[in-house]
Amino acid sequence: MFRSRRAGLVRRLWRQRCAAASPEDGPGALKPAAHALFKKLKDEELELLVQVVESRGACESGCVLAPRGEPRGVKQGLAPQVLLCRLFRWPDLQQSHQLKHLCYCTGGRGGCGDLAVLCCNPHHFSRLAVPETPPPPYLKASCGPSWPDKPRQRSSQLLDFSYNDTSLSRSTIKDGCWCKLAYWEYRTRVGRLYAVHEASVNVFCELPRGSGFCLAQLPAAHRSRAVRRARGKIGRGLLLSQEPGGVWAYNRSEHPIFVSSPTLSPTGACGLTVLKVLPGYSAKVFDYERAGDRGGWQLPGEGPCDPHSIRISFAKGWGPCYSRQFITSCPCWLEVLLNQPR
Repeated sequence: MFRSRRAGLVRRLWRQRCAAASPEDGPGALKPAAHALFKKLKDEELELLVQVVESRGACESGCVLAPRGEPRGVKQGLAPQVLLCRLFRWPDLQQSHQLKHLCYCTGGRGGCGDLAVLCCNPHHFSRLAVPETPPPPYLKASCGPSWPDKPRQRSSQLLDFSYNDTSLSRSTIKDGCWCKLAYWEYRTRVGRLYAVHEASVNVFCELPRGSGFCLAQLPAAHRSRAVRRARGKIGRGLLLSQEPGGVWAYNRSEHPIFVSSPTLSPTGACGLTVLKVLPGYSAKVFDYERAGDRGGWQLPGEGPCDPHSIRISFAKGWGPCYSRQFITSCPCWLEVLLNQPR
């Protein structure tokens, strides 16, 4: 009975596999390694893995703990977390350094108290957004010289520009929270500031389960059709987490998010940088060390910019390569006001 039950769970898992990245590296190539790993998982771990992959990470779940090291007889030499992420989320994934544990994973690096096991829950990981140039082919030709087309799937995109928007919300942040969130629709702030006291917060729209900053609970305004369309793309939204050295953003939605902060700009840049973060990717969107104690950062010819703030647009980018020059032209966006570390 138990064997047939485990076999049924494995069949359900195999039905959830991703499409192949290429004909030469189809899902069948990973089958021996996957079955070797499934055999090492306890019954409860295997059941949890089935729930996770069938729900596609819709709800927060516990760690799926597997023995450290590679399953025997695996030619690919893939670590357990890389194997499952490649099988169920990103077929083109190559190495573990392309992944980042999410903040709520307790078994990532021995956090569960046992260094012999590690978490391989594929939805406890994100891919790291890495800046790429040139701009993707859908951007306007007026942005600069033409570039050869690249594959459509790319992890992120940096756009450097100067703008005249200064911080729009004001908050002294004296109540012990590490940041406050302001939700905007174009130039109109909707609702009050949302104080964040926990180390991480989910920002989402009309999600039936979960806790955090739910945009659907904000007072309904007379929204334009563009705002309603953009709000419909927020879905699971994003996860913001304060971690050692900075703030990370993980894109939980099915559409890109676009992020800017003073510390994303290269050293010596005269403008701010916009980072495109694809679904399933995460990026360090603010670096406390780089921010230092600068009280006011001047953008040449534009005016002051709060050096401890982050701006995130849902689904819509802005800058010189888009029809939207400033974030106040984006239909739905988030302003993160950080408390300066002492």
